[in-house]
Amino acid sequence: MGSLPEPIMEENYSKPPGIRFMERAKKSNLSFKTYQAIVLIVTFLAYTSYHATRKTTSIVKSALDPQSPNVGLKFSWQRRNTTHEQNGWVPFNGLDGTAMLGELDVSFLFVYATGMYFSGHVGDRMDLRIFLTIGMVGTGLFTALFGVGYWANVHIFYYYLIVQMMAGLFQSTGWPSVVAVVGNWFGKKKRGLIMGIWNAHTSVGNITGSLVASILLKYGWGWSMVVPGSLIATVGVVVFLFLPVHPDSVGANKDEDEVFSPRKEGEEVTEPFLRSSDREEESAVAFIEAWKIPGVAPFALCLFFAKLVAYTFLYWLPFYISHTAIEGKYLSNEEAGNLSTLFDVGGVVGGILAGYISDRLDARAITAASFMYCAIPVLYFYRSYGHVSMTINIILMLITGVFVNGPYALITTAVSADLGTHSSLKGNSRALATVTAIIDGTGSIGAAIGPLLTGYISANSWSAVFTMLMGSAFIAGLFLTRLVVAEVGAKIQQLGSQGSSPISRSPDLLV
Repeated sequence: MGSLPEPIMEENYSKPPGIRFMERAKKSNLSFKTYQAIVLIVTFLAYTSYHATRKTTSIVKSALDPQSPNVGLKFSWQRRNTTHEQNGWVPFNGLDGTAMLGELDVSFLFVYATGMYFSGHVGDRMDLRIFLTIGMVGTGLFTALFGVGYWANVHIFYYYLIVQMMAGLFQSTGWPSVVAVVGNWFGKKKRGLIMGIWNAHTSVGNITGSLVASILLKYGWGWSMVVPGSLIATVGVVVFLFLPVHPDSVGANKDEDEVFSPRKEGEEVTEPFLRSSDREEESAVAFIEAWKIPGVAPFALCLFFAKLVAYTFLYWLPFYISHTAIEGKYLSNEEAGNLSTLFDVGGVVGGILAGYISDRLDARAITAASFMYCAIPVLYFYRSYGHVSMTINIILMLITGVFVNGPYALITTAVSADLGTHSSLKGNSRALATVTAIIDGTGSIGAAIGPLLTGYISANSWSAVFTMLMGSAFIAGLFLTRLVVAEVGAKIQQLGSQGSSPISRSPDLLV
């Protein structure tokens, strides 16, 4: 049986056509910082479009099954399409319609999580620019095909199920690819802060997808799928034209940038969970070997429970708000959908804050675990006092977004990039996509399980749902205990060495 091809070398990456055109127009190579800006902008747009298309299905649910909770953003001036929306869409408007829509969600997330593992492995063996373009065009195609069912008058459940599963498969190409590319271009000095700001694409995509799909819904739910699908395919073309995957692919010199070369001589820092290995560099990083990189398994398992909490809010928060009296009054589905976007606003702040704190402390595990433990009392207060007044609800929702999405954003960005460039890899950055896929793929399984469990538990008690979420946050923090102890020990050792020698961290702290 033939084996997978060896990872291609960075110098074999092709220079993007758009970059070649810009250099010809300028008659010189672009600066390193210009390349970094292009990478951040293009990858931000790419993953914003991924999340925007992922959000559209939740918007059209109310058109497919009028009995299901309307979790999308809607406006009072929008007209309803009485032909197709008032009575729903067969087969989703029957007694089992809501359950069928739930099966679409679970199938999408399951295939997405499974595909993540394979996507990372394949991505490390391909030109990520090509791989990402294929994923985006494929995502656009199957998102649009879901909407085509509106005009083709398709009423077969398995058509929509298969289309959603294929969309999930192509969606899984996105995250490992964009994190790997950004990790190639940015060193560790400000990686947490930079990636924390960059990670706002998740919330921007959710909000954008909700707005676009909601506005188009009045023309027929098919447009709410076809237009976002076309947009992500268009952004995929932009990725193909302009995304430089690696500095070597465009002849850029890493030494020109202080962010990539952050330490002066003698000040090189090695994270306690990123210790060196005496093994010689391997030509390829296998899937199992990637799991063995110190820190990968604990952070992957932590993210399982962190995303379980985050995605439960993503899928169920609007429904929860609309079914909870605030100041003795129930909000409409439209008002609940609008209010729920504040959770994403808090998530943006949390991602930036977690990245900044982890950079300042030089301690990713301490930061992530602290946020998860802080999320426990915040979840309790939101459940217990969120109904008292609208002001308290808004404040607690924003704070909940900060502490729930903060560690989720940190682990899927800066931590994944750190571990993908682990010192034991001897500079082999081709493990980035595989490591990112392992961590986020494991987290995505939790993302599928959380909303599924909530559907059953909430039928009996929302307090039980919040108890599940608080327990998940606690377990997420526990998985980082060993790494937290190591980082605390490293800090104590640093304090003890102050005054006698320059501060440095031994690479053998955990050996």
